[in-house]
Parts: sequence; structure tokens; C-alpha cells
Amino acid sequence: MQYKLWLKNLWNSFPIQLLILHFKKHQLILIYWVVLFAAITGRFMNMFGANSLFLAPEYLGAVSFFSTFLVGVAFGVFIMSWNITTFILFSRHFKFLATAEKPFLIYCLNNFLIPLVFIVVYSYHLFVYGMSKELFGWEKLIVLLIGFIIGTATLISISFLYFFRADKSITKRVFNKYSHAFDVSDKNINEVVATSESNLIKVKTYLSGIRKTSIVREVKHYNKIFLEKIFSTHHLAGIFLILIAFFTIITLSFFLDYKYFELPAAASIITFFALLLALFGALAYFLQNWSLPFTIGLIFILNILFQHRIIDPTNKAYGLNYNTTKAVYDATSINALCTPQQLQTDSLQMIQILNNWKAKQGSEKPIFYMLNVSGGGSRSATFTMHIMRQLDSLLQNKLMQKAFLITGASGGMLGAAYYRALHTAQQNGTIKSKNDLQYVDDIGNDLLNPIFTSLVARDIISPIHKFEWQNQFYIKDRGYAFEQKLNQYTHGLLQKPISALKQDEQQANAPLMFFSAAILRDGRKLITSAQPVSFLMKTSNDATADVIDFGAFFKNQNGYQLNQLTALRMNASFPYVLPTVALPTQPTIDVMDAGVRDNFGQDMATRFILKFKDWLQQNVSQVVLVGIRDRPEGNWDMPFEANDMSSILTKPVTQMQYNLFKVQDYNQIEHLNTIKKLFQIPIQKISFCYVPSKRDGGAALSFHLTQREKKLIAKSLWNEQNAVGFKTIQQFNN
Repeated sequence: MQYKLWLKNLWNSFPIQLLILHFKKHQLILIYWVVLFAAITGRFMNMFGANSLFLAPEYLGAVSFFSTFLVGVAFGVFIMSWNITTFILFSRHFKFLATAEKPFLIYCLNNFLIPLVFIVVYSYHLFVYGMSKELFGWEKLIVLLIGFIIGTATLISISFLYFFRADKSITKRVFNKYSHAFDVSDKNINEVVATSESNLIKVKTYLSGIRKTSIVREVKHYNKIFLEKIFSTHHLAGIFLILIAFFTIITLSFFLDYKYFELPAAASIITFFALLLALFGALAYFLQNWSLPFTIGLIFILNILFQHRIIDPTNKAYGLNYNTTKAVYDATSINALCTPQQLQTDSLQMIQILNNWKAKQGSEKPIFYMLNVSGGGSRSATFTMHIMRQLDSLLQNKLMQKAFLITGASGGMLGAAYYRALHTAQQNGTIKSKNDLQYVDDIGNDLLNPIFTSLVARDIISPIHKFEWQNQFYIKDRGYAFEQKLNQYTHGLLQKPISALKQDEQQANAPLMFFSAAILRDGRKLITSAQPVSFLMKTSNDATADVIDFGAFFKNQNGYQLNQLTALRMNASFPYVLPTVALPTQPTIDVMDAGVRDNFGQDMATRFILKFKDWLQQNVSQVVLVGIRDRPEGNWDMPFEANDMSSILTKPVTQMQYNLFKVQDYNQIEHLNTIKKLFQIPIQKISFCYVPSKRDGGAALSFHLTQREKKLIAKSLWNEQNAVGFKTIQQFNN
């Protein structure tokens, strides 16, 4: 009997009933908790490394006490936002709290179950992840956990201090104003609160202190107006605290260019969730049943303002002139770029560059190397740097002299562009050696923190900050934050207009680079190069142009003044992580990640080979496509598996996305085999692949790498397939 009574009392306790109420009402706001739990347990966007952002957060380039402290502070903000919002939504169900001296604090004390479970789960996964992925010892992991707990406790303590003072002030002020609070005369009988005040929640006990349980008091002798005034005043106090947090984030947006204000990515994400929760609560309080119509109306108004360009939050290509006449994007304008005369002019200019390249090879018929690098975030950038260092060593530090062209997508191009820039810096005497391992570490540094911090503080909350580049003004958003951080990591070597590459390429001092991007409007490919490349726009004279020469198309908008960092970002604009880039055209076109059309860079390379087939057959001994990839070619042994109901429902969409790069591989293998039959000289493809073992697992497709992932990428350099490739390259050089 005692056991049953204990269970009954537990069931009717405020913490349990409040937990049940969360699942009964407003289940939508529980989504934030679901996402957070899924992220730290590796169930949400695990292949993109979402869990690493929470379990190994970086601040000032290191995972430390301060980084987890800041994540803890953000989690404290989220807990308080959760408490304030649910208090506003649910207070009518527990009016007995108005009889307590500190209603909101008592509510928070009883609303602890979900946050407590999260802290326990987070602590467990922090230790597991830290030991297995970041290779941390117990001592450091304990320090990290303490940082998180202290950060959470600090924010909650400050908030409670505010509400402790507010509770006392509110109760005193309301009680003095409504001195008839206990008046239950007949004339006020309609304003008296009934004992059974809610059909959704039946509470008999509640926590009134850390170790103290109290019995719920009757509220029949309280005037309804008095109780409602107590709660409404507390609601306003909570909203005031939310406004303080909101304006704090706006203030933060003015200082994001300083490294000390760049929050860990997890802290930014959690803070964003907290603001969304707070917004939901504020709308529910002020507008009540009008919240949904208001939200729809606001979206409608913002859409009209955007359509008339009164507001314009779109990301721009830094270096382009958006204040002049826009380029007309239609078939006539596109075809005007690839007339027979223009094709001949650009082809002759490219042949001159080819001749300059050949003159520096020291051979009558040298090997024609082309580097094709794949997308894949920081793992691909780091792997590309490792491979290029090794190839350069095998070719007696002449890789950048022997390679004629670099093409590719996303992360691979980040690594290749940096290595090329290091080569130029070494030639100019700016650095001693481009093969210093420190430069590999540079390209593998975290890029997600600035992206997510800017997303919250600037893109969403305060999109008003601008900067100047090439006498043009652009909005500071997460695209700008990405470029600034990449520029910092690469020591300013990539911060230059595309035109700055022209002379070195023409004199064959460095390989040409084709920066690709996919046009969302019609699927065409946009090629940015320091050289005119109209000859790439069509596969044949009578074909439709499916490629746009960026420099020529935006000639009147300063196309060749495009920042190289922006060209790289356009090439690597992973959906939602980085913004799509709106270009100055009529109608407006947006571009995104090159991987949509060609994730491996081979398409433009083979098109170039076909265009200059005659020159190649007369002047080189063979063509070698050096593929540097973040995954095995084809990868047919890793099919998409639908193991649960949700994956079965989404299978038609997710399977196509999952197999996109496999389809590209299939088409490119077939295309290359066809080209080989047309040439009288050998065309060979040598692929270097990042292939982690099944035991190790793969590095996440992300702009963030763990210490373990960095080591495994370096280790993958010497797998069996890559060893064969290195041996083949070495034989070519002997």
C-alpha cells in the first residue's frame, strides 16, 4: 500500500504533471529539445558532423574550458527561454503558484526534468566523443564538463537573481493594489477561482525548495483578477528578460569582426533556438489567438518589401558592381558570348598559354597534367593539401610547373587554391616552403563557428552591417564571415581579385584555375577564370550553351574584379550552411555549390581536352588526369539503406540525393572512355582517394574536423590505392 501511495503521489507531483503537460499541449516547441538530443547523440546530421559542434566546441581555435563554458551559457539562455515561454503558455493551468512567494522560481524548480536529462546525456556523450574522436584524456574532459555546467549555472543564477527581485516586487505591488484579493462576497463570486481549475493537470504536491516538498494550497479564497494580474506581471518580467537577451545579441553583431566575440557554433545554434522559443512565447502572450494570422501577415509584408527591393537580405558576389546596368540573362546574351569569332580569339589566346607552359617543361613532348579535386568540406580541403604536397615531392617540387589546370568543387578547391597561392608566395620569396605541414593545419581549421555566429547575430537578427570592397558596399552575413575566417587562416594569400591570377597563368608560372558554380535558375554551370573561356560554353558548334563564362558575361559589372575568396565560396556554397549568391542580372540568378553539376572537376577537364585535342596530340606524350577525391570512385558498395519507416517515406528524395555523386561518377567514367578512343595519345586517370577504414569511420562532410579526423585523413594518404598512384607518378618522372 505504501508503494502504491508513493507512486500516486509521484504521479500527481508538479514535475511529473508538468512534463506530461508539455507533451499534451504545444508539442511543437518540443522539437527544439528533440533536435538538441538528436544532435548530441549523433542522430541528427551526423554525416555533417553536427555532434562535433556540441561535444567539441571551439573558441579562439581550441576546445577548452571557455568553449564549453560559452556553450553552457547558451544552454542556460535556452533553459530560461524554455521556462519563460512555457510559463506564459501554461500558467492558467497552475494558478496555485500565485499563492507562493516566488511563483516563477518555483515553476522553474519543478520544470527541471527535461533539462536535467539533457545535461546527463550531454555529459555521457561529451566523455565518449572526447575520448574517441578528439583523443582527450580524462582530466581535460572533466574540465570541459565543468565548464559547461558552470556556464549553465552562471546564466541561470543571474536570471534567478533578476526574478527573485522581480517576484518580491510584483507580489508586493499587486497585493497592495488589489487589497480585495481575499474578498469572496456574493458580488465577486463570478471572479473567484474554482478548485478544479484545469482538466489537463492535477497537482497535489510541488517542489518548493531543493529538498522541500509542499502541498498545493487551495485558491478558492483568491480573487481571479488578483491571480491573473500576478501571472501577467510575471509574464511581462519574463518578456523583458528576453528583450535584454535580444538586444545583447544585436550588440554582439557589431563586434563579430573581433575574434573574442566569435562564439562556438553550438552556442550560436542553441541561442538561436532560444530566440525562436522566446518569439513564440511573446507572440502567444501579446497576440494570443491572433499569433498565426499575425505571422502570416508579417511574412506577406516582408515578401512585398523584398519584391520591391526595399529590403534585400540576399548575399552578393564581392567585387561585382551591383549599381550599374544589370546583365541580361537570356539566350541571346549567352549566345553572344560564344560567337565563332569569340571562340577563335579565346582559343588562340589559350593556345599561347599552352605554348608558354610547354616551353617550361624541358621536354619536346611532356606529360600534360590536370588536377581534378572533389568537394567534401574540410576533409577534402585537408586531403587535397596532403596529396599535393606528396605529389610535389615526387615531382621534385615541380607540381605547380607541370600541372596546367586545376578544376573541382567545394573543399577540394579550397585546398588546391591555397596550395597554388603558397607556390606563388614561395616564388616571390614571401614564404620559405609551401610544403610546411603548418599550411595543411591552416586549411583544416574550423570554419563553422563564424558561419553560425553570423547566422544568428547578423543574418537573422541584425542584417544591417556593411563593408566595402573594390569601392562597392555589401552586407556582412555568414558568407562574409566565412571569407574573413578563411582569409585569416590562409594568411591573406587568397584575398585578391581574379584578375590578379591572370599574369602568372599566362606566363605558365602557375596552373590555371576554373572556379565552378551551379546556376539554380536553369542548371547551367558558371565558370570563373582569369582567362576568357568562351570555348568551354558549348560541347559543339550547334549545341546549346550550358556553361557561362563569368568574366565575359559580367564584363560591364567588373567581373574580373571578383574576389578570389568569393569565387571559392560560390564554388563551395553548401545549401543553408552558406548562402546562395545573387548576381547582378535581369532576371536575378543565384548560384550555389559546384558539386550539383560536377563534384569531381572532371567534366571541365575533359571538355578542355576535347577543345584542344589537336594541340595536345601534337605537343604532349600523354594526358594524365590526377583525381583527388574524398570518396572512392563509384562507391557502389555503400548503397542507400532504408531501415525505418521515416527513411522509407523519404526514400524517393533521399536516395536520389545520396546517389547524386555516384551518377556523376558513372557518367564521367563513360565519357572519359569515349574520349580515349578519339585520341591517338594515351589518356590516363590516376585517382587518389580518402578511404577511411570501416573501423575508423569517415570524417564528417563539414567545415569542421576533429583531431582524430585530421589524423585519419593524413593516415589515408598511404592506403593501397594511393600508394599505387604515387608509384605511377614517380615512374612518369623517372
